[in-house]
Amino acid sequence: MKNLLLLFLFIIPITVCCQYTDVINSNRPGLSVSAYAVGRNVLQLEAGLLFEQRDHSLLNTQSNIWGSDFSLRYGLLFEQLEINWEGTFQNQNITYSNLGFSENLTDFSRNRLGLKFLIYDRYKNPERNKPNLYSWKANYGFKWKNLIPSVSIYGGATFNLGDNPFYVGDPTVSYRAMVATQSRLTPRFVLISNIAYDRISTDFPELSYLVSLSHAFRNPKWSIFVENQGIQSDRYSDVLVRGGVAHLFNDDLQADINMGASFKNTPSRIFISAGASYRLDFHKDKPIPIDEQKAGENGGPIKKNAMKKKKKENRKKAKEGGSGAEDIELGPTKKQLRKQRKAEKKKKKNKKEDSEAIDF
Repeated sequence: MKNLLLLFLFIIPITVCCQYTDVINSNRPGLSVSAYAVGRNVLQLEAGLLFEQRDHSLLNTQSNIWGSDFSLRYGLLFEQLEINWEGTFQNQNITYSNLGFSENLTDFSRNRLGLKFLIYDRYKNPERNKPNLYSWKANYGFKWKNLIPSVSIYGGATFNLGDNPFYVGDPTVSYRAMVATQSRLTPRFVLISNIAYDRISTDFPELSYLVSLSHAFRNPKWSIFVENQGIQSDRYSDVLVRGGVAHLFNDDLQADINMGASFKNTPSRIFISAGASYRLDFHKDKPIPIDEQKAGENGGPIKKNAMKKKKKENRKKAKEGGSGAEDIELGPTKKQLRKQRKAEKKKKKNKKEDSEAIDF
């Protein structure tokens, strides 16, 4: 653990960029972890209730599982750094049909604490976010370069407190490492992948992957996702698929529901979960001295009636109940592109006329 903390201290100075977003950035409704942090001084809770039916054809057992999962995230020190406590507490009732008796198992099936840090931000350069004023297709179409992801690393520990019936024989503390990537394929599609090595230092280490694809509708308050998860361990191996939908009520509150199943019958698994994500936003941008600001960074000259237009936009945003979905930038519409293109042509024309003017 000491070596892991030293690794983070060396990596932290590599890059500096902004993580905070105006809209809540939640890892729900799936289990995949975003490459981005919540932002400095943002406290976020993601929690839900779950139910699962699990039957094992070889052991001839049937199980019903009720539980709750949670994730408490906080952005500290840097915009790229996040501390995360996540867990799943569940009660499993197992019926042994051959033996004619049942038993109850209750404890944490997941209980871990870790740090996540963004080491590469694909969109740190603002030039990559500028729309193409002459092509709607160029803004919304797929490009191979969009597969280049933002990358985060994660390091943490898994805790077994007391005699955990789900992980008999495991030590109190074991370790976990993960790489999380995130690609914005188009303004509406986001691809997330996780590769994790968990329960390091136990007799049953676990290697797993997660691949999640999210899609935002034209009304960005609604989004859907599909996710594939693979688990490889001497204790338990499986391939799972899940899908679900999320709804954004406002900039700080999101609700979701998802369901999924396994591909095998040793055991077969069918599960459903519903929950919500809420953040307490204490984020404040650090002031930048004027002599350190880049040209145009302060927004340029104030236009006539600018404040009136801003108030009108804010009222419209409040009425709609949010500005967008997590990590989704839908980009300009065709109408907006035409207006921007017309303004740019006018600007070039005025500049040309000024350069051709003759002074007497």
